[in-house]
Amino acid sequence: MRHCERVDIVVLYPEGGPSEVQRRQMTTVEAPNVRTVAVDGSFDDCQDLVKAMFNDVAFRERMRLSAVNSINWARVMAQTVYYVTAARSLREPITACVPTGNFGNVLAGWAAQRMGASVADFIVASNANDILTRFVNDRDMSTRPVVATSSPSMDIQVSSNFERLLFEMNDRNGARTCEQMVRFRDAGGLRVADDAHERWISGAFRAARFDDAEVAAEMRRVHAESGILVDPHTATGTAAARALAGEHPVVTMATAHPAKFPDAVERATGVRPALPDHLADLFDRPEHIERLPDDLAMIEDFVARTFA
Repeated sequence: MRHCERVDIVVLYPEGGPSEVQRRQMTTVEAPNVRTVAVDGSFDDCQDLVKAMFNDVAFRERMRLSAVNSINWARVMAQTVYYVTAARSLREPITACVPTGNFGNVLAGWAAQRMGASVADFIVASNANDILTRFVNDRDMSTRPVVATSSPSMDIQVSSNFERLLFEMNDRNGARTCEQMVRFRDAGGLRVADDAHERWISGAFRAARFDDAEVAAEMRRVHAESGILVDPHTATGTAAARALAGEHPVVTMATAHPAKFPDAVERATGVRPALPDHLADLFDRPEHIERLPDDLAMIEDFVARTFA
C-alpha cells in the first residue's frame, strides 16, 4: 500500500518487542503514507490502543479508520484458504497445528472447519506466554505478566480473536460476551462453564506450551534431521505437533522466514540464515521511527496531525 494516494498507514509496535529484522522491515519503508510508531508498552498495549481508537467513534469516523491485522475480520477470512487447500491436498481429514498468541490464524482454521473444510481438530502451540494452552487444557483464562521470548509475535496475554470464539460459545449473545470480557479485563481472569468448554473446546482443540530452551532444541532437531531452518514460532508448532500427533496427518502452519529471527536460529543451530535477496540491503536502509508512550490521546494526536 505504500505510495497509495488514498491509504495512509500507521504501524504500532512494542518498543524492544520485535526482532531487529522485523523492526527494520517496518521502519525502513520509504513512503510518505507510512508511519511507524514504537510504543512504550507490550503487544497487548498496542492492540488495546488500536481498539480504543475504534471505540472513539468521532475519531474513527473523522479519520476513516480501518485495521489490517486480525482485528479486521477480512484478515481472518483470508487465512481460511490454506486450511481448505491443505485438507484437499492430503485428501483426508487433517489435524491443524498452529503457533498462536492472538488466536487469529487458528480461528480462521476453526471457521474453515465450520464451513466444511476437512479439519478434524486443532493443536494450539504456545510459548511461555501460555494463556491459550491453559485455557484449552484447564479452563484457566487468567492473565500473567508477559514474558519476553525468542518468539515475540506470540508474546501476548489478551488474545484478540478469543473474544470471537467466546461469542460463539455464548450462542452469539453479544451482551453476555461483552460482560465477560469486561470482567476478564477488570479481574484478569475468566472461567467458562464446564458444559460450554466441553461443547466447544474439548475435542476441537488440544494445546501444548514450550519455553525457549525447548524451542531451541526443536529448531536444532529440525535442522539436524532435515537440513531445514525454521524460525522460533514455527518450531513451537512442530514441537507441539510431535508431542500431540494423533490418528490424522498433522499440518503445522509455518509462520515466518528464519532470517526474521537470525540470532535465535543461529544460537540453536549454529547457522545464521541469510536474508532473501530483496532484503539483502535491509541493514543499510535508514529507519524512520516515532517513539510515543502508551497513551491514547497522544497516539490519536499523532495520527490526526500526520494524516489530517
